[in-house]
Amino acid sequence: MTKITLTIHEGGWEALGESASEIRRVVFIEEQRVPVAEEWDGRDDDCRHFLALLDGAPVGTARLLPDAHIGRVAVLAEARDSGIGAALMLAAIETARRENYPAVELAAQTHALAFYERLGFTAFGDEFLDAGIPHRNMRLELIEA
Repeated sequence: MTKITLTIHEGGWEALGESASEIRRVVFIEEQRVPVAEEWDGRDDDCRHFLALLDGAPVGTARLLPDAHIGRVAVLAEARDSGIGAALMLAAIETARRENYPAVELAAQTHALAFYERLGFTAFGDEFLDAGIPHRNMRLELIEA
């Protein structure tokens, strides 16, 4: 039986951007039809990025913005349902804890609400459209009151 190795790299856009942008292009622009201008929002240089490698091949990405929002969580279709999304989220959450953020937030596509709830996030506010896709805001407290 062959062992599959998953590694998560954390870094800046300069180091991880080429691979992360290809994953986001495939998942968001091609699969989900997000307009190019909405996907490339000009904020990547200011973010911490996370890149999931499966046996050395880039298969997933996420970013942590300076305002404690996690976003652009994407896993290639062939690697979904294997825990990669959760591993990316846990890496981003751990970085937020290390940076002493009191909480992290994200805008979840409604089909993914249960995924984020399993990680401890709670939905708040009304459903809204982002790039034509239904979303809800979610929050995870990192420091207990």
